[in-house]
Amino acid sequence: MTELRPYQHDVVAELERNRESGKRRIIVVAPTASGKTVIAAAIIKQAISAYNRILFIAHRDELLTQARDKLARFGIAPGIIKAGRDKDARPQAMVQVAGIQTLHARAVRAKSMELPPADIVFVDEAHHIRARTYQTIVEQYPDAIILGLTATPCRGDGRGLGNVFEAMVECPQIGQLIELGFLVKPKIYAPPSPNLRGVAVTAGDFVIHQLSDRMNTDALVGDIVEHWLKHAQRRRTVIFAVDVAHSVHITDEFIKAGVKAEHIDGNTPALDRQAILGRLASGETEIVCNCMILTEGFDLPDIGCIVLARPTKSLGLFRQMIGRGLRPAPDKADVIILDHSGGVHRHGRPDDHIEWTLETDKRAANKVHESRKAATPTNADPFCECPSCGMIRMRGMGCDACGWQPKPRGRDVDVVDGELVELGKAGVITESEQRAFYCELRGYQRAARKKDGSAYHPRWAAAQYRDKFQTWPLWSWDGLEPQAPTPATLRWIKHRQIAYAKRRAA
Repeated sequence: MTELRPYQHDVVAELERNRESGKRRIIVVAPTASGKTVIAAAIIKQAISAYNRILFIAHRDELLTQARDKLARFGIAPGIIKAGRDKDARPQAMVQVAGIQTLHARAVRAKSMELPPADIVFVDEAHHIRARTYQTIVEQYPDAIILGLTATPCRGDGRGLGNVFEAMVECPQIGQLIELGFLVKPKIYAPPSPNLRGVAVTAGDFVIHQLSDRMNTDALVGDIVEHWLKHAQRRRTVIFAVDVAHSVHITDEFIKAGVKAEHIDGNTPALDRQAILGRLASGETEIVCNCMILTEGFDLPDIGCIVLARPTKSLGLFRQMIGRGLRPAPDKADVIILDHSGGVHRHGRPDDHIEWTLETDKRAANKVHESRKAATPTNADPFCECPSCGMIRMRGMGCDACGWQPKPRGRDVDVVDGELVELGKAGVITESEQRAFYCELRGYQRAARKKDGSAYHPRWAAAQYRDKFQTWPLWSWDGLEPQAPTPATLRWIKHRQIAYAKRRAA
């Protein structure tokens, strides 16, 4: 039996109060990794003890499996209605977990089966509930209680779902769950936003083929590789691309850079997809690039980096993508977000408070971000990069990550090195750390060769040191023994090599 967290108890109690007051269509808003399926399982446990029959609907196989596994923790063995999973069918079970496509195809289109009886119908990822297949099924249960579950209770254009649901019950939001220790904090790096002027919008989001043409360029893809090598610390990573061609292009460029990367899309066979994600889970693969596959139903707590290469006007989709990295795991203090999409500038930070609404003529609002933009001079972005560590900060304010503070006006501005420092450090690199870095550069110089097989110039290490610290190393350090470079130093060297190659190509 799974023990509920205090806020999960509160949500279950609030749902019960709504039901007692006569509400029959209720949506539960729970951020990714807050345990919405656990909440559903607890409600189902109570319901079947009162002899209520349950139908739990989801649109992906991974979501069905997650629901089955969570129910098993509460001692519930459901039947599964899903093409290809007939061995899991248990028609007499009090709880049926059904794939929406299979249920609609068999019970509505082909009429080869009857809809399972249900007193309560759960709809997972309920922001999809306005789709025709969902509406057709829900309409077949006029007397049932309909409970929606989602992290983002809005349509693609941000408007509310009040034409389906009459009440909303909210879990604590992402910022609160980070403070409580149930989610990890995001470390956000946001290169300049891509130029999307002229890209058309339909149904509340960018037109995919136009967006792909704008994003799928050698320069932008190369920028993704360069920033990952610089910032991601070789953490296991999920990249969200615009379409298949864009995803494949990104994957190929990472492979060329010596990174173990793989691609999946909607046409990837199920067994191949499982194998690829299994290699990501084991660490054999460092990066999996996808387009609209891992936005929902993907649960791998060890993901340490999310790359947003797919711009979107949808607040819901933006938060779904980032949510894949917020789950806690052993020795995981944070998740790195590399935002190449302009999403943070457009939608705000993922830990901002969102005012969700059920009203169909209103949109979910990030009032915190709206205040930021209102307080920023016209046409200026409220966020900018910290010159010390590279993370985003509020324009005109200090950096929460490394402590950097802007200089008062009228004073000379110090030259600040732009390389990253570890979160929590003050940005000061000691002489012993500089000396060790130089010895590692000399160790790399001694062992490595250029692409043509020739040795590096005798002063290569000194030149690289000067590039990083804006000063030459001490002559006395040349008498020290060269050292094998650490992974961090190798990442820095790789980053500089890519930047150099890009300058030459330009």
